[in-house]
Amino acid sequence: MKLSEPSLLSVIRQIVPVSSADEDCINRLFETHTLSAGDFFLRAGEVCRYVGFVETGLLRYYVLDDGEERTYDFSPEQTFTCNYESFLPQQPSTRYIEALEPTTLRRISYDNLQLLYAQMEHGQALGRLIAEQLFLVTLGKLTSFYRETADERYDSFMRLFPNLVERLPQYVIASYIGIKPQSLSRLRAQRAGKQY
Repeated sequence: MKLSEPSLLSVIRQIVPVSSADEDCINRLFETHTLSAGDFFLRAGEVCRYVGFVETGLLRYYVLDDGEERTYDFSPEQTFTCNYESFLPQQPSTRYIEALEPTTLRRISYDNLQLLYAQMEHGQALGRLIAEQLFLVTLGKLTSFYRETADERYDSFMRLFPNLVERLPQYVIASYIGIKPQSLSRLRAQRAGKQY
């Protein structure tokens, strides 16, 4: 299947140069995978075997804490998805990655990713630059959670994911910013100038 633009290929081109041989390699090693809303890209206890690229749809990442879901990230369209903590050492995950909407991904297995790194002219640079970007984003989110108030974390959510507010249930947004849904309702009402 030839990739259409904007797609995985266009995103990779924004990171490193891509030759026609590289394009063939990408098309050969990535496969299309679909998820229905509620399906899992990864469940806790499973080994993460793929890195995915979300072409359409929306994924959320969460952990269970005493039976309560704690959302810590999202992968909307045109983003990569993976639990690298499981993928890199090929060990069982402690996290879930769930489709919140019907989702189409391009995915690559661990072994094929190693081939991609070796066969693409700038494959190693691609892997390093994606890892560096992921590290900075993760560090920023972690710092935000410990240094910002719930109100500031809501602002951060709105800045990072402005197009997700209408697509996400309130309880998922509340979980992401670390508060109860009722507290999110109050926060939104205060912002709208209403009193409780």
